[in-house]
Amino acid sequence: MAPLEHIELSDRVYAQIRDMILAGELMPGEKIYQEKLADQLGVSRTPLLKALQRLEHEFLVTSVPRRGVYVKKISLDEVIDVFYSREVLEGLAAKLAARRRTDAELERLKALFYPFRDQTAIDVKQYESADRAFHPLMFQMSHSPTLARMENIGNVLIMAYQAQLVRPPEETLEEHLTIIRAIETGNSDLAGEMARTHVRKSRELLENRIIK
Repeated sequence: MAPLEHIELSDRVYAQIRDMILAGELMPGEKIYQEKLADQLGVSRTPLLKALQRLEHEFLVTSVPRRGVYVKKISLDEVIDVFYSREVLEGLAAKLAARRRTDAELERLKALFYPFRDQTAIDVKQYESADRAFHPLMFQMSHSPTLARMENIGNVLIMAYQAQLVRPPEETLEEHLTIIRAIETGNSDLAGEMARTHVRKSRELLENRIIK
């Protein structure tokens, strides 16, 4: 069994590399030079290898024999498949969040998108950041360990982020606000329906790109 400090260190390295992928510091298709990355993170190869194995299990990196480890480049078909999963899981997460959320969690959710309400020109990067925080927080607010585990195993949110914003903020802001209002008022059916609709519209737009 690995020493506890090695397990904890590999968890930290995993989180750091995952954040680098989500932030675009490591781009899809980019080769990961392990010695260079280990030096950059200030760790040895052992926790780095453990972190990369975990990331490969979550479909964020891929190991190519005799070539190395690469950040996974997700195809449009794979992204669409992710959105089908998101449609189901996020609908349920929003529905449960409307029933189980705490006041503190609700305020955190509001803080993500309420600042954009009166902006005439929305900063896309800031909006992307809010969107990335919104969906995991909604799963947290569901207070469902089973649902959170399903989301984590499928990694549907993290994979979808590599598609970046599918629709512009001007189109999706009101959708986010409607979901938040439904969660705030405890309207679980509306929250679930709007969350599913929000994801479905983006998925249909992606599917139209293939048809065209």
